[in-house]
Amino acid sequence: MVFSSLFFVFFFLAVVFLAYFTRKNINQKNIVLIAASLVFYAWGEPVWVMLLVFSAAMNWFFALLIGANRGKPKAKLFTGIAVCIDLLFLVIFKYTGFIVENHNMLFHANVPVPNIIMPIGISFFTFQAISYVIDCYWETVKPQKSFKKFLLYLSLFPQLVAGPIVRYSVIEKEIDDRTVTAEDINEGIKRAILGVSKKVIVANSLYAIVDQFFGTDISNLSFFGTWYTVIVYSLYVYFDFSGYSDIAIGLGRMFGFHFDENFNYPFICKNVSEFWQRWHISLSSFFRDYLFYMPIFGQPRKYLNLFLVWFCTGLWHGASWNFIFWGLYFGIFIFIETLIGKKRMKKWNKVLTHIYSKLVIVIGFGIFCFTDLGQLGYFFLNISGISMLTNGNEFWDIVTWNSFLNNLFLIIFAIIVSMPVLQKVKYFFNNWGNNTVYFVGNMASTVICCGLLLLSGILLVDNTNNPFLYFRF
Repeated sequence: MVFSSLFFVFFFLAVVFLAYFTRKNINQKNIVLIAASLVFYAWGEPVWVMLLVFSAAMNWFFALLIGANRGKPKAKLFTGIAVCIDLLFLVIFKYTGFIVENHNMLFHANVPVPNIIMPIGISFFTFQAISYVIDCYWETVKPQKSFKKFLLYLSLFPQLVAGPIVRYSVIEKEIDDRTVTAEDINEGIKRAILGVSKKVIVANSLYAIVDQFFGTDISNLSFFGTWYTVIVYSLYVYFDFSGYSDIAIGLGRMFGFHFDENFNYPFICKNVSEFWQRWHISLSSFFRDYLFYMPIFGQPRKYLNLFLVWFCTGLWHGASWNFIFWGLYFGIFIFIETLIGKKRMKKWNKVLTHIYSKLVIVIGFGIFCFTDLGQLGYFFLNISGISMLTNGNEFWDIVTWNSFLNNLFLIIFAIIVSMPVLQKVKYFFNNWGNNTVYFVGNMASTVICCGLLLLSGILLVDNTNNPFLYFRF
């Protein structure tokens, strides 16, 4: 089941909302959310709900053992076992085919490549489980004694299949004690509608452009066409994934949970390091906290750990070499920026730093886009202009130029909305200090959200398959 579907928006969510708020106590409300979350996950792949429940049971059990052996060698042993089992399942379901393919290529073998279907969201709920187990070992959280409550944490449907990766510490208290105010419901609904609109109105429209030019062989695509499409693709990924995160955060707030932000207007960054402080924050902070400072050969090793972090960041996104290249690509620039230092970079010309960071980011999205390494090679030839010399490709072509003109307002709108413009408008109305201004702003935002919901619903009528990009990760 996906958020961007009429069934979810107008039926599933309404039924869960009604069932939740007619329950009398927190225990009953939690049961409603657990049942809804398991149904939500099992809707498309019923068999994999057992894997989710097993993961919850295994990590819950080992966390109890860790808590019972605090300060003893057994605690470290149980932590290692739990993390290894989590990673083993991730490797089996996500990377087995990739490993076999590369084994066959390296050793000229003919081992059959297994066709293993990857459970949706396994990367997200596995990392949540790992963070919980490690936090229990570090004693930053107490092991949850109730399996039911831990299952709620791991399976909570707003963030189950595509994040954000929610730390147990973020919602630990809210599992046992939370209240939902009218403001929570109001802000949650508006945030969720904004997320649906990002996906249905903006991201889907941008993807139509991407699919037209990157969805086929790009060997003959012009220099302008390649740059045009990869910029559109960068915007598409942002609106698709940040839209999902908005929905997750909004839905969570409607039920009394306050998730951390996952995006903070990443395209306003002045360098690559800042981009990753603003993009997919829950993933980057996970690797920072659990991998970057991990002792290797007895102590943390800054540059080796940096390489490991960005190798794993790439690999986490998929079983394909382009994702590994993508992670290492960003790792190289962050390594360079680390050597230069923050103080020196602050002295750079602001216009030049913005140009530098956007070029690096956009080209990075091109690496992210092409799992076919042949097409990735053509992408580099096209975007560098080399293909104009070697293959006779054009500098620009009439098809991409017409597409650019026809979609100019969409692209300008997407760029503006990707900046903190709406945030500043909201801040103005909320902090003006005048009740009339606040009332007008609140009414205007309600009317706009109703209009966005109506438009999204109309666009979803004929769109039966509307998955988010990060479902495949």
